[in-house]
Amino acid sequence: MTMTDDQRDEATPAGLDEVRARIRAAEEEAGREPGSVTLVAVSKTFEAPDIRPVLQAGQRVFGENRVQEAMGKWPELREEFPDIELQLIGPLQTNKAKEAVTLFDVISSVDREKLAGSLAKEIEKQGRAPRLRVQVNIGEEPQKAGIPPAETEEFVRRCREEHGLEIEGLMCIPPFDEAPAPFFALLAKLADRLDLPVRSMGMSGDFEIAVAHGATEVRVGSAIFGGRPPLKSD
Repeated sequence: MTMTDDQRDEATPAGLDEVRARIRAAEEEAGREPGSVTLVAVSKTFEAPDIRPVLQAGQRVFGENRVQEAMGKWPELREEFPDIELQLIGPLQTNKAKEAVTLFDVISSVDREKLAGSLAKEIEKQGRAPRLRVQVNIGEEPQKAGIPPAETEEFVRRCREEHGLEIEGLMCIPPFDEAPAPFFALLAKLADRLDLPVRSMGMSGDFEIAVAHGATEVRVGSAIFGGRPPLKSD
């Protein structure tokens, strides 16, 4: 999806400014330090010309859902903006672990034993270690990926002790048809119990609630970039 030049010049930076202001206000409302919440701009389905104005406005942390799509646009953008942090926030197939370790600085969707093993092998082989988060199926929804809350502690232990992975945090997506606050509170409680500093939670419709419940990162796409077409598969 590519926006017109007028949309790119006017809508995208304004959307970014508004989201930044809302995050600052949410931090203040929650009594948190200014700048304690990182904005992850979710750029999935948008092309390099749509992303560049957001980069030019100073945004440096971006989230993508698909390895193949990210490989098609981010290497070129990184030549212009070498200080980008690129996060994989979507599901990762084990057969794409090699590419994911090569391209991404953060992989937030570690969600099963086989994937943990594949990532460990690639990290050792490449000598490159993206920062890792475990995805928690916080609402225990059958259609969603992630580790059930009751199994998260044991899974993190296995990642660390059996696979040698350094897990820095947890990520979740609450059920869309329920109030998100209890789910955010549960993720924060799990992260506290595991002494994990990163809590990636909250999207365009609920990130202020996530900030109030301890999010250290919020993943915002449509409020910055506008509507998007359906995702294409790799």
